[in-house]
Amino acid sequence: MRKGTARLPLHGGKCPAWLFEKMQRLGALIMEVVLLEYGAQEVLRRLSDPHWFQALGCVLGYDWHSSGVTTTTCAALKEGLRDRQKELGLFIAGGKGNTALQTPREIEHLGSRFALQQRVCGLQATSRLVAKVDNTALQDGFDLYHHTIFFTSDGSWAVVQQGMNGESRWARRYHWLGEQVSDFVSEPHQAVCCDQRGDVILNMVARESEANRQASLQVGLGNPEEFLREWSKIKDSEASLHLPREHALPQGKRIAAALYKAHEEQPADYTALLSIQGMGPQTIRAISLVAELSFGAPSSRKDPARYSFAHGGKDGHPYPVDRENYRRSIHILEEAVSRARIGNSDKMRALKRLAELNQEKGVDG
Repeated sequence: MRKGTARLPLHGGKCPAWLFEKMQRLGALIMEVVLLEYGAQEVLRRLSDPHWFQALGCVLGYDWHSSGVTTTTCAALKEGLRDRQKELGLFIAGGKGNTALQTPREIEHLGSRFALQQRVCGLQATSRLVAKVDNTALQDGFDLYHHTIFFTSDGSWAVVQQGMNGESRWARRYHWLGEQVSDFVSEPHQAVCCDQRGDVILNMVARESEANRQASLQVGLGNPEEFLREWSKIKDSEASLHLPREHALPQGKRIAAALYKAHEEQPADYTALLSIQGMGPQTIRAISLVAELSFGAPSSRKDPARYSFAHGGKDGHPYPVDRENYRRSIHILEEAVSRARIGNSDKMRALKRLAELNQEKGVDG
């Protein structure tokens, strides 16, 4: 590792240690500005906006094509706000890789530390379900490796997670906003962002998959032995189907345990079916196919991705990070936030007016 670089927490790439420290400070200040002006719920709304999130990453020192913009931006916010979560009423759990797997435990720790125990179970269930949807119900070729949940003391939440396509090495980001989710398995995303789009293997959260979801539930509630007999017939004809590699049918042994568990638990709806332990991508795909063949209810293959993607960038593109300019930005925001904390919001109003003038200039110019 070169001198002056650091392997960031929750982020697999390298970044200058001085830059990550400034990212934490500036990111925390930006969050506090939004909190002071608009409240914690607005922070969640902005984090779930793919354009705002991407712009935040750029302001912190990443450019649009930088590797790690999602993971490092979330890491910088988490580290920058770590000691002020209770004061600001904004809590962050999760991260990349193994850290993502520890999210439910982190939520429990935060709940115990900050007297949020009544929110813990609901937030843990949300965290698990959101990850299950994007890794199992939506089979788009991108495997999740990053999951961060932002939440407030009243239980409101937003999630930013990212997946990687192992072959193309493209990444895809998934944004969720709790206040907009009325159904976790029907068009639940605030945004799905990727520069690469194409046919997906299975999209069970598309509106067009509603009939297949209902039929899948009926299949899942049925006798596992009957399903496995039917599946055996389908497997016997697989060679004549000429399926591409990514549509290969899973083996019956890999889905039997989940089917027996579903039959035992009798889930009330598709969300409950999806949440059953062991109900992985292959089992969901098998159930969907049998549901389509049995009830004539096709599933969707629609790609849900709708979006593609100031201080300079860490990669030197479009130009290297200007350290003095970065330091000055932090100083200006620190002074404005410090005054606002004690009720003197003149500088905050000035910054707000400056933003309005710049916006007017951009429109008029």
